[in-house]
Amino acid sequence: MIIAIDAASTDLSLALARADGTLMAADTWSSAQRQSAELTPRLLDLLGRSGVGLGDVSLLAVGTGPGSFTGLRVAMALAKGLAVALKRPLVGVASLESWLDEAPEAHAAIARAGAREAYVLERGGEPIVVSEAGIVERLGKIEVIAPSELAAAFGLANASGPRGAPAIARRGARRIETDPGGDDVRTLEPIYLRAPRGVEVATEAQVRWL
Repeated sequence: MIIAIDAASTDLSLALARADGTLMAADTWSSAQRQSAELTPRLLDLLGRSGVGLGDVSLLAVGTGPGSFTGLRVAMALAKGLAVALKRPLVGVASLESWLDEAPEAHAAIARAGAREAYVLERGGEPIVVSEAGIVERLGKIEVIAPSELAAAFGLANASGPRGAPAIARRGARRIETDPGGDDVRTLEPIYLRAPRGVEVATEAQVRWL
């Protein structure tokens, strides 16, 4: 069984899947500030409702962002802790790509990058940092995936909330078929397109800006 975790935004999701990636159960909810307090209890509740336990886990899969610094670190810590404790492989999966996997009608996936900026992944492209004005101009009237708080703040009328964990589970299942060892628990890190607040970036060339 695969446990998949995505906390790249204030809309979080968990999924349980069979070894081939087939979905067994999922949970999605919104949480602005309580990811660290809610992820583990919700995971244990999902396991209990599904009639399975941590001993049934064969793989941990976690969304790597880009997105919320706090949410990504909390999810990564939980996934790494379970992988080490259970002696199971761990794989990191890009969150925004997974959001788009779950919503084939959406043109782009958007996650908050700051008060007036967001990470944007358009289909077929690479994630970039875009200002609020740029998002409204380019994406304000088309179907996108964005957490509910960002959609409200940026006025995205045609936004649906992310539900990335089921796709993270499927991508994890495909990855482990060809790479049974998964990622190195010691070095796996979230995808950061920009430094956290208060942390200096050596050069602007490290971030693509629009």
